[in-house]
Amino acid sequence: MGYLIWETFIQVAGVFLLAPLVAGIYENLKAKTEFRRGPSIFQPYYDLAKYLRKENSYTVESALVYRWAPIVSFSVLFTISFVIPVILPFPTMFAPMVDFLGGAMLFTLSSVILILGAIASNNNLAIMGASRSASFSALAEPTLILVFFSVALETGTDNPYITASFVSSGSSIYLSLTHLLSSVAFFMIFIFETGKLPVESSGLSEMGMIDEGRSYEYGGRNLFFIKYGGYVKQFLLGSVLLNVFIFPWFMQTGLAGSVMDVFIMIGKWIILILILVFMEQVLAKVRLFKIADFLAISFTMSILALVMFILGGFAL
Repeated sequence: MGYLIWETFIQVAGVFLLAPLVAGIYENLKAKTEFRRGPSIFQPYYDLAKYLRKENSYTVESALVYRWAPIVSFSVLFTISFVIPVILPFPTMFAPMVDFLGGAMLFTLSSVILILGAIASNNNLAIMGASRSASFSALAEPTLILVFFSVALETGTDNPYITASFVSSGSSIYLSLTHLLSSVAFFMIFIFETGKLPVESSGLSEMGMIDEGRSYEYGGRNLFFIKYGGYVKQFLLGSVLLNVFIFPWFMQTGLAGSVMDVFIMIGKWIILILILVFMEQVLAKVRLFKIADFLAISFTMSILALVMFILGGFAL
């Protein structure tokens, strides 16, 4: 029992310590490809400390939902870090409480809370970002559920830890068309949910305001929770993509192994970051009305993954 507590602590602590570092490495490597010096890989930590030192500011028109949405959304993401395979290849203390579907619902709940908070701010730009996010999420969230559903059918379980073990144990599942299509669909959803090109470009341009628009009205400690939650969400989704879908090997067991897994995950993330940086350089942002097409493709792939399973999987 004592080992289980420590292993759970290592996973949760690893998520919250590594999430800003991953974002910093991404921005630094992206700058290098553009022949810029770029920010330090520790810049997200400095930014979070700056936000935490500042006081919250509220308008007279802002509702109670607006004030509490950032910390509630962050708390939901904190809960997810206990129950999905992010750093450890074996179940943590609270993993039996949630399956794939429950994890997808928690991600959706976190987004919905931020959307409601942006609407309650009574700021036109924030409401615009919230409405765009809600419209696109109508395609993104069903895709996420279908992807998890197809992988669960393929492995015979909806437990993400057991699924990761099945996928890493042999090539028959990993190389099946069901798994490959699910992996591509999930990768596209990861790009959308984390605001990467070609779906969204960084900055506060009106045409690029989706995730940034929802946080437009926030500042101080509330912005700390939103930014930190964004880093954690990126780390959680990316780690599931790595550990369940595209790179499920090399994870260690035991207390010493769980410490090694932290460094193994950094190595896996660097590979994923290099792929994302390459995409940033070869792809331009699609027009706003084309984002629905991008998500429709991912939704179609998730449906095809289920069809391939019904037809027999077709392992390569």
